[in-house]
Amino acid sequence: MSLRLKIALSLALTAVAVAAAIGLLVHLRTADTQLDTARRTLDAQFQSLLARQAEGQDAGLTVGPVPGPLSREITTRPVRATYLDGGTLWAATTLGGKTVSLARPYHPEQAQLAALDRTLLTSGALATVAACLAGIAVATGLSRRIRHVSRTAATIASGDLTARVFPPPPVVRPSEGAWQGDEVVAVGRALDRMADALQARLEAERRVTADIAHELRTPVTGLMTAAELLPPGRPAELVRDRAAVLGRLVEDILEVARLDAHTERPALERRLLSALTRRAITAAHAHADPVPAPSTAEPGHTSSEHPDLSEAASPVSDGAGGGVRLVVVRDVEVETDPRRVERVLANLVANAVRHGRPPVTVTVDGMTVRVEDHGQGFPADMLAVLREHGPQRFASGASARGTGVGLGLTIAAGQARMLGADLEFGDTGTGAEVTLRLPGTSSHHR
Repeated sequence: MSLRLKIALSLALTAVAVAAAIGLLVHLRTADTQLDTARRTLDAQFQSLLARQAEGQDAGLTVGPVPGPLSREITTRPVRATYLDGGTLWAATTLGGKTVSLARPYHPEQAQLAALDRTLLTSGALATVAACLAGIAVATGLSRRIRHVSRTAATIASGDLTARVFPPPPVVRPSEGAWQGDEVVAVGRALDRMADALQARLEAERRVTADIAHELRTPVTGLMTAAELLPPGRPAELVRDRAAVLGRLVEDILEVARLDAHTERPALERRLLSALTRRAITAAHAHADPVPAPSTAEPGHTSSEHPDLSEAASPVSDGAGGGVRLVVVRDVEVETDPRRVERVLANLVANAVRHGRPPVTVTVDGMTVRVEDHGQGFPADMLAVLREHGPQRFASGASARGTGVGLGLTIAAGQARMLGADLEFGDTGTGAEVTLRLPGTSSHHR
């Protein structure tokens, strides 16, 4: 149930309770006043008629039985008494051992009381409707402001640290003056202060990371150049290999910094998705040792291992004859940034090869590319974080999926976000699965 409905119902129930209490109080008070007035009037009239009868005049009083409660009261003690019996008001006393009474209809007073009840019911209903409308108006304004705060918080959580509840400079309308200091505004101001602090901290971290990477680039480049000058041998190969890894790490950190800065824009071109995928697999395995693997095909699909790909490298092998297999279910021509798509897919394939087990299958189906491995899959806690918040830099789940610094998926997610694409993470039961869904329209390729 929404907050607006809860507030409206609360005010409506309160209005009903108040209207019912006031109506009941007015009804009882009016009924008592009416009856007391009618009794006094009838008693005065009865007393006057008794005096006339005592003077020997015909007073028109009735001699005979009266209602039981009235009869018992005037028999017990010699007094005049009045009694309301249904729609008749009685006045009676004993005179010479006989019961003398006067009666008159009480229907006019009852009709007046019924009319008052109808008026009270109508006014109560109108008050309830007015309270409901007022509650809806108040709750709508409050709910709208709370939803605005909620949307802003969700936007900040999604990565847009520029979102604010009250963007500076604050523009205040006269109608907003009544709630400038209430709790919703306090929450909104606190959220803005938190976003400011978080943005400043992340910006400082980004600048530090970018500065460190820039400072490392020159010495690492020099190290790689010096390693090429070493005499041939196993030690030289190890030095060159580690220098190349360090160089790629520095470039990855710089790329993450550029993605965080949100300064780049995609350069769109129309390309076949299968061709982009082949190039990505080639890039992912540019340094892999070739291991022959048989080619297989499924009905209605095109399937290839890397020795058969015109643009692909040989399959990666873990010593058991495994490889990377490309399956094209439905090829399409997409309008996207080829370099960024290849970067995303190359990182996904490299991640599957490095942290999973062969065979790694890359499936192209329309605007979707799915990368699956046959390893242990993502750890449960890492998968929950991936689905909820996306990849976290320097968090690779290395204890379960091998080694790494956690930048591959971070870069893939950043490039996909720049393309407007979605990355979905999951487990197939036999390994990890990552799906890239590209946006926009496509044309089917035959």
